[in-house]
Amino acid sequence: MDKMATKTLAEIYLRQGHFREAYEILATLASENPSDPEIRMKLTDVSKRLESVPSVNTRKDPSARESIRVLEQWLEAIRKRRRA
Repeated sequence: MDKMATKTLAEIYLRQGHFREAYEILATLASENPSDPEIRMKLTDVSKRLESVPSVNTRKDPSARESIRVLEQWLEAIRKRRRA
């Protein structure tokens, strides 16, 4: 992990909703400071938050394949207009 791994940076990531980045920093800090209860508590909290965040596959957004299909249709329409 980067030498910039600090509690403050982890907290900034948490506030911005970047739980994965915060978790990685806190895991690094926990391995460097295994007796720090604050780091352990935050690591546990972030771990729980990560479990509750839906993965990309479970979101109700259109699938990547569907998005690609729509974009390919747009591209084809643009190409047809340019040829005309």
